[in-house]
Amino acid sequence: MVMKLGAQSPVVIFSRSTCCISHTIETLIRNFGANPIVYELDRLQNGKELERALVELGCQQIVPVVFIGNELVGGSNEIMSLNIRGKLKQLLIKANAIWV
Repeated sequence: MVMKLGAQSPVVIFSRSTCCISHTIETLIRNFGANPIVYELDRLQNGKELERALVELGCQQIVPVVFIGNELVGGSNEIMSLNIRGKLKQLLIKANAIWV
């Protein structure tokens, strides 16, 4: 189910409405011009089920979890690392989430 949701858009973020790190990652990605689909797990009826599925996929932290180009990229550490190394923008372009 998580993989199916993760494939619905070039960028998909699983978050919680009260998580400031999730909000920061969403803002970072939006600042590149991408328009991610955001699933706030605490507001979804099946949110707990999705959280368990994310853990089963190997996610170290529950939120945020980011899919780019139908692939699980990871959480905030992975996204920030990609951004610092200048690779996040290229990944978004490759996923057709943004255009140059």
